[in-house]
Amino acid sequence: MSRSPAGILVSSLTCAFALVLTGCDRESAETAQPQETAAEEAAAGEAELTGKIDRSFAGTAMPVAVVKDPAGAELDFAALKGTPVLLNLWATWCVPCVAEMPLLDKLAADTEGELTVLTVSEDLKGAEAIVPFFAKNKLANLPQWHDTDNALAVAFGGGAGLPLTVLYDAEGKEVWRVAGGYDWGGAEARAQIAEAMDAG
Repeated sequence: MSRSPAGILVSSLTCAFALVLTGCDRESAETAQPQETAAEEAAAGEAELTGKIDRSFAGTAMPVAVVKDPAGAELDFAALKGTPVLLNLWATWCVPCVAEMPLLDKLAADTEGELTVLTVSEDLKGAEAIVPFFAKNKLANLPQWHDTDNALAVAFGGGAGLPLTVLYDAEGKEVWRVAGGYDWGGAEARAQIAEAMDAG
């Protein structure tokens, strides 16, 4: 039975919405980009760190969420108040995400005790993808949290893309965010983070 153009449009929109709600993990699609390809492109400098600081969501509360690490331990975001938090949503198949990780690892080491750098993977494979990635890239200062239900992808609208990084103050209110890759070792990033920590 043939379908009307309106029926096809509704079906297409429904599929697109479903992909947004599940975080659009390209790793699960047939056109998936393997981890190795993302890592190679990032190492070759092909990932452009062109993200910009966006303050239009300032004052928004941190999402209600619980994430898990590969051992099954849980972190409730409600327990994070008291220290500024830099929340980074990433995936192993995302080229700018991979490029950012060493910079975030260094930032976490440099700001230990003053800023919580919270990296949360949106990989559908969870620990199977995260653990070897961390071991291979020697990311000793970053946590291996995983958004098992893609709750954060939904909380941020799903269509924001990865990486997405949001700075929250000690009260759990958004200061600013960056959509896309960003140079976390650069002077601008360090100045903006220091300003937010001083304000807290």
